[in-house]
Amino acid sequence: MGCCSSTQSSPREWKPLKEHSCTDIPWLLIFILFCIGMGFICGFSIATGAASRLVFGYDSYGNICGHTNKAVEGLSHSGLNHTGNKYVFFLDPCNLDLVHRKIKSIALCVAECPQTELKTLSDVQKFAETNKSYLCSYEINTSQYTSSSSKSFCPAVPVPASVPVPLFHRCAPRNISCYAKFAEALITFVSDNSVLHRLISGVMTSKEIIMGLCVLSLGLSMILMVVIRYISRVLVWILTILAILGSLGGTGVLWWLYASHRQSLDESLPPSELQIAKDNVYALMVYAIAATVFTVILLLIMLIMRKRVALTIALFHVAGKVFIHLPLLVFQPFWTFVALIFFWIYWIMVLLFLGTAGDPVKDERGFVEFRVSGPLQYMWWYHAVGLIWISEFILACQQMTVAGAVVTYYFTREKKNLPFTPILVSVQRLIRYHLGTVAKGAFIITLVKIPRLILMYIHSQLKGKENACARCMLKACICCLWCLEKCLNFLNQNAYTATAINSTNFCTSAKEAFVILVENVLRVAAINTVGDFMLFLGKVLIVCITGFVGVLLLHNQNDYTVWVLPLIIVCLFAFLVAHCFLSIYEMVVDVLFLCFAIDTKHNDGSPGREYYMDKALMEFVESSRKSMKNLSGGRGTRADGRELKPMASGASSA
Repeated sequence: MGCCSSTQSSPREWKPLKEHSCTDIPWLLIFILFCIGMGFICGFSIATGAASRLVFGYDSYGNICGHTNKAVEGLSHSGLNHTGNKYVFFLDPCNLDLVHRKIKSIALCVAECPQTELKTLSDVQKFAETNKSYLCSYEINTSQYTSSSSKSFCPAVPVPASVPVPLFHRCAPRNISCYAKFAEALITFVSDNSVLHRLISGVMTSKEIIMGLCVLSLGLSMILMVVIRYISRVLVWILTILAILGSLGGTGVLWWLYASHRQSLDESLPPSELQIAKDNVYALMVYAIAATVFTVILLLIMLIMRKRVALTIALFHVAGKVFIHLPLLVFQPFWTFVALIFFWIYWIMVLLFLGTAGDPVKDERGFVEFRVSGPLQYMWWYHAVGLIWISEFILACQQMTVAGAVVTYYFTREKKNLPFTPILVSVQRLIRYHLGTVAKGAFIITLVKIPRLILMYIHSQLKGKENACARCMLKACICCLWCLEKCLNFLNQNAYTATAINSTNFCTSAKEAFVILVENVLRVAAINTVGDFMLFLGKVLIVCITGFVGVLLLHNQNDYTVWVLPLIIVCLFAFLVAHCFLSIYEMVVDVLFLCFAIDTKHNDGSPGREYYMDKALMEFVESSRKSMKNLSGGRGTRADGRELKPMASGASSA
């Protein structure tokens, strides 16, 4: 079970897709036991009555609405028969506790919610006599509703019209304007409630346009994933030209400013002003020299990495072919999103169950709260860890599924012999062999994410209280953990690819993937800089097109203020969709690169060791071979010093 449990001491031969075996079984058992624990928490919260309290609601005295209740010793008004009172009614539904995010009001079980506004206590009394729905506290008789001594036990008038919330049996006001301070607390930039109402009305009147633009962004993302291989070369040239012009232009401006200030230096100035002028000239000279050094280094890096940039273009070209052969890859983010949504809904429901679980306890106001005591009170922490680990597990399953499908594509010489649905074959291999590996990789990310989230919580709680040194140290720790998490995510993804290729356990795959990445560190740098920037430009392109179309569709609304929120929603959704889809593209490129690196390391094109790679990658290898041949005086050599033999004709080009 340990990380160093691999018994392979000598270099192992890579046999892509030749053998399949179960990996990291102990970690699969641990994950299953953990999920059983999550199920126990859910069962406990339901068994202790939390589910009924959540669904049917309960009053301030612990009575479940719509049920016959048992009396609790020491608690007044407990044990009431509420079979005819099925709804929870709050005397003051707009009394919100923004800190604890709950309604600070007496809750009662009533027979009906007031469907119309009750302007006076007389109306409340008439409503109780007519509908047998008593809106004042239980100890107040209907005849006493209008007395001055009963005001604190009756709802604040006017009582807003309310409707029962489906499934949860709570009376909620029809007009949610009383929750405006909630919105003001969350949307601090809105200082005028009228502006907020206009923005919300703009969203409601433009909901069809918003939905249409969201569908447009979805279609644009799918189209871009197919056509990006045709524009990758143009994007790379744009990036290169902008970087060179920007560095040269910035350096030239700094030298021009230095020369201008030096020539205009007036020695007759007062000593203090003269010293300031000399310091400015000196600072400009330092900046110009630093910019010159940066520009020279940048140009040298571009010169050295120009071939690696060509590899990035080739990989993007092949990635486009992958999506043509494996169209179901496009929908992978959708299935992952659905799985995450279902799990998050389950997690939130159990969290709500836990919030109402436990034994009844009287609070300082004489009302009932339900609290869990003893060791079971730590179930919250277990449940929180489950949120992170299982969410990371679902994301890791997506990475393993994509890696398995792309590996199948790459290492199948004749593309016509591909399985009918490589995605489903990859899912089958994942479920049958590699769930333990995925669980282990997700757990490693969880170990890093939990302390980072704890430190972020501590930082938010101590904001304005800690000294500058402590604040700096907290931010530094959070930043370091974030960087470590990103590095581990990248290594995990490559470990999943190695597992998909050779069915090795997580640590063996991670070690071998790390060795290959180190051997190709310059190529990795080129792919993760140029490639990421290209994908970022693609995201910006989708957002710009969606926003532009949104402006054209919204131009008929004269109140330009209402444009803001619909456009923000549409652009955020467009960026989210583009990020989800293009992250799959980025994942495919990373998997293709590791396959390419393994292919070039263990094959040379000779009989019996033919390349698996696509024609575009073969052209890159051939170009590299010619360059190495010219540099070595006519003899082709590989990057590792071995002779680069001609490519076999058996390699397919898709």
